[in-house]
Amino acid sequence: MSLLNVVDLKTSYGPVNVLAGVSFTVQPGETYALVGESGSGKTTVIRAIAGLAPAQDGSVTFEGQEIRGAPERVMRPLRKDMAMMFQDPVGSLSPRLTIRSLITEPYRIQGMKDKDLDAEAKRLLEMVNLPTHFADRYPYQLSGGQARRVGVARALALEPKLILADEPTAGLDVSVQGELLNLLNDLRERLGLAMVIITHNLSVVRHVADRMGIMYLGRLVEEGTTETIFKDPRHPYTRCLLSANPEPDPDARLERIALKGEPPSLLKRPSGCEFRERCPFAKDICTQTPEWEVDGGHGLRCLAPLS
Repeated sequence: MSLLNVVDLKTSYGPVNVLAGVSFTVQPGETYALVGESGSGKTTVIRAIAGLAPAQDGSVTFEGQEIRGAPERVMRPLRKDMAMMFQDPVGSLSPRLTIRSLITEPYRIQGMKDKDLDAEAKRLLEMVNLPTHFADRYPYQLSGGQARRVGVARALALEPKLILADEPTAGLDVSVQGELLNLLNDLRERLGLAMVIITHNLSVVRHVADRMGIMYLGRLVEEGTTETIFKDPRHPYTRCLLSANPEPDPDARLERIALKGEPPSLLKRPSGCEFRERCPFAKDICTQTPEWEVDGGHGLRCLAPLS
């Protein structure tokens, strides 16, 4: 049974249809990445899963239990098994609380009075490779990388089965990004965690994700194993994203694919394929609306797929 199953998830803010039917599954111990331009709806997906953003339609099941629109009395016990890592590592930490209070707060929220909070703070800091004396510091005394590790420690406090990570490497130096990614991989292997990661960084996806989904205007346009999509992208938008990925080899021949214009407004979605007006591979058939089709575990929404 899938750990997380999202089916036709839809979210609107007034007249703006942010998510137009997103579906994917996450298996126990799997890392699933959502990739796309800013404004494609990636963060809204995981906030809707966690109950932090409204979802007007669709289904979200966690371990077989429907949680979309569930009341707080239902969600609270489930949050022991589902943790969130927010995009802003410092802004998500209360400046009034010490690191000890921040990373042990989940125990207090869940009413776990039998826990030795000092011992748990020490255990969690050691788990994310931070000195135990950091427990007495405040968020303003931390670097971005250290604050991110505190966020990881807080997310791991209740030993969740699923972590929802929003841009876990955003704003970090390349060396610190590498340390954090290695940490997340190590924790996943040791603790059997499943993760949904939101990122713009395709190198991050290649390093940590088992499967990935590419979003455009609130819809998935392609989904598959990370290895398959990097090796043989079928959707033009996916190929354009991969072509823009930085290449560390200065002698490499780069084949950049330039997109036309800007993403269209969600208030006025294009007819037919919503990517066709920017697509360098568009054909006459693209004036029709593509359906989501799955072949051999690879999902695609395109009437003129690349070969």
